[in-house]
Amino acid sequence: MAKSKETKTNAMRILETKKIPYTAHTYECEEFIDGIQIADMLSLPHEKVYKTLVTQGNSKNYFVFVIPIAEELDMKKAAKSVGEKSVAMLHVKDINAVTGYIRGGCTAIGMKKQYVTRIDIAAKELSQIIVSGGKLGMQLELAPNDLALASGAEFADIIVR
Repeated sequence: MAKSKETKTNAMRILETKKIPYTAHTYECEEFIDGIQIADMLSLPHEKVYKTLVTQGNSKNYFVFVIPIAEELDMKKAAKSVGEKSVAMLHVKDINAVTGYIRGGCTAIGMKKQYVTRIDIAAKELSQIIVSGGKLGMQLELAPNDLALASGAEFADIIVR
């Protein structure tokens, strides 16, 4: 009898290539739902679940920010952390073209290009965080330092406090 093959996302393949341990959490999902609903559906603590936001700076370069789902990106702190005067959220319709991922499945690991990425400093206090796994219905749980390693990210104070 053939084993059913789990469909691996690009993010999962990258983590495995780098020998970074992770746990995949799956859920039924046909369309975008926000991170808070996902956390509630999977009975995960909100402070452990992070969302990935993509912005564009004055320089027209793209920047990626990973922050707790219930928090808001501080645009001034975010811009300063990447050496820009200002950053603006990327329009939803442009997410796939820029990252290779769709809204709700966007993760800092394995985007089309390696963008400058910042993870909120609060993640360093946690042993594990949960981020999108690269497609709807997939979340990945891993150590914050491992996420930084896999995505080329640095930690910074980037949320409204």
